[in-house]
Amino acid sequence: MTVPPGAGPTITFTGALVAVVIAVSICSVLWWMLHPPKSQVQKLAAETARELKRMVGSIMVVFSPEINSSHMMALAVKLARGERSELLAVYVIEVPLTLPPDAEMPDEERAALDALGTAETIANANNVTLHTETVKVRSTKEAVLAIAKREKADLIILGSYLEGKYSGARLGGTIQDIAAEAKCDVLIGVEGKHGTLLGEEAS
Repeated sequence: MTVPPGAGPTITFTGALVAVVIAVSICSVLWWMLHPPKSQVQKLAAETARELKRMVGSIMVVFSPEINSSHMMALAVKLARGERSELLAVYVIEVPLTLPPDAEMPDEERAALDALGTAETIANANNVTLHTETVKVRSTKEAVLAIAKREKADLIILGSYLEGKYSGARLGGTIQDIAAEAKCDVLIGVEGKHGTLLGEEAS
């Protein structure tokens, strides 16, 4: 049987366009089924992870006669290890105006050695590199802020104590001043009345 010329199926522009639209729609549905949209919880979790990575790029732990951060070292080391962050422990000795800036202060210097030595022990036990520094200054707050700026710290960790033994006692004034003026995130840890798991782990 001979098919007359022009009697076969013809493809019109409209038909081709409809076919393309159908094909695109099918592909879109298949892609959506294979890549379902993230839930709000997943989006928040991803954003939190990105923020944490940014926040703990460089960590600075502060010690001084007013700032006891020993019970915070275990947390600082875990953060540094998990995020491969740089970790710096600083002991600040505040020199009274009645003494020269470089005056010898044996008791304070011994306390600095003990605090930073303990910090190094905790870091070494967790395979984290820790840099330490002891500074003598007139103002603890100004020194902490200056070192944080110099080191481009992303997070300052401060241990703390309450200025009274009663519930609701305020934090140390220096700690509040640092938190108020720091250009990066500040984490303040107040040791519990009966000690903490972090403190027990550190010891």
